[in-house]
Amino acid sequence: MRQDDRVTEPDVPVDPATMRKQYRAEGLAEADLAATPVEQFARWFQQAATEGHLFEPNAMIVSTADAEGRPGSRTVLLKQFDEQGFVFYTNYDSRKARDLAENPYVSLLFPWHPMARQVIVTGVARRTGREETAAYFRTRPHGSQLGAWASAQSSVVADRADLDVSYAELAARYPEGEQVPVPPHWGGFRVAPRAVEFWQGRENRLHDRLRYVAEADGSWRVERLSP
Repeated sequence: MRQDDRVTEPDVPVDPATMRKQYRAEGLAEADLAATPVEQFARWFQQAATEGHLFEPNAMIVSTADAEGRPGSRTVLLKQFDEQGFVFYTNYDSRKARDLAENPYVSLLFPWHPMARQVIVTGVARRTGREETAAYFRTRPHGSQLGAWASAQSSVVADRADLDVSYAELAARYPEGEQVPVPPHWGGFRVAPRAVEFWQGRENRLHDRLRYVAEADGSWRVERLSP
């Protein structure tokens, strides 16, 4: 056999049932929680961004359902959060925006796998005001501003070339340094949380699941869920 000859193993199908990881020993106790879910989220988000060095820790899976209950999920970037809720931006003609117009209930999932953590927010989505939308739009890179105009999000396009042509025409109309108007069909949603679950992976699949639930008086009740 020549030195450069190589014997290759046949492709062996990967069996997902055999893929196992043992999670951490330390967990999450009720006594460790902040007073509100947003304060607790801020703690974990800071840790995900600094200690965990996660790629885009603000990436979240947004799940919606239309008026007939048909679900849809996609990854979106969180752009702001405070006690009023969690904010993301999108094309108002997109599927998720159309779903939210029919059914405002939404779920946000932050999958921080390297830290064996998840945060699940369930609540009601409402559009942000135009002034707030415009203020955020001005902070976007020039190319992203043009992209908001070029893409008719979720609609069918003939091919990539059509999208590139649309972008090129906009780039010629609004060169770098020139203000791009805020698209009327583009804006934000603020998800006001009604429940927020903090999931910490533990050994032997006995995970910690602590959930804040909103009370009628504005306070929060904390309950532990069985893993």
